[in-house]
Amino acid sequence: MKKNPHKDKRIFFVIPAFNEEKSISRVLKELKSADYRHLVIVDDCSRDRTFHVAKKHRVDVLRHIVNRGQGAALRTGIEYALKNGAEFIVTFDSDGQHRVEDLPSMLKPVVNGKVDVTLGSRFLRKTSMPLDRKFLLKGSVLVQWFFYGVKLSDAHNGFRVMNREAAQQIRIDSDRMEHASEIVEEIVKKKIKYKEVPVIIRYTGYSMKKGEGSFFGAAKVLFKMVMRRLTR
Repeated sequence: MKKNPHKDKRIFFVIPAFNEEKSISRVLKELKSADYRHLVIVDDCSRDRTFHVAKKHRVDVLRHIVNRGQGAALRTGIEYALKNGAEFIVTFDSDGQHRVEDLPSMLKPVVNGKVDVTLGSRFLRKTSMPLDRKFLLKGSVLVQWFFYGVKLSDAHNGFRVMNREAAQQIRIDSDRMEHASEIVEEIVKKKIKYKEVPVIIRYTGYSMKKGEGSFFGAAKVLFKMVMRRLTR
């Protein structure tokens, strides 16, 4: 595993978590073993022991007293990171889908100042995923292009890196999963320089059962993306 090549930078990870006691330890151990130290868990009022398990790893753990959704958790974590001097912010999943091995290629263009934001993409190289999942993700790409005029290969990936200035500009109002399309809309509207970077997503039976990992969960997000745009 490649170690953090930017130890001199204040890179904060914002990791939303909801009922992730089975996976959160592995995620934190992998990040720490690669020398990433500024780890912020936002426990979105989990019903299991996510909060207590995360606390044992001596990272910053924030907690919502009611379940507000992943968008709200990201907003809470990003605000905390900015207040604590973050130079760069990584949004990273707590269910083990995102790989630490992809971090150097995600970080490099932003840290070097070539772009303000990198967006992880599952489709810039060959990838294996369930067909229903692929169909819905491609549908979200079409919606993104039709409504926002932006051509992305992967419109709904939670793996992102942004510099401080971009994080301050991007406004997240959606509390739930449709925040992903909102972030892209903000990037386009505010002319923030971005780049897609190929990443590999680790699909497991556990991760596919959760949230947008299920067919109906992903379909619900796609429907909300369309309705949000039509009603604005």
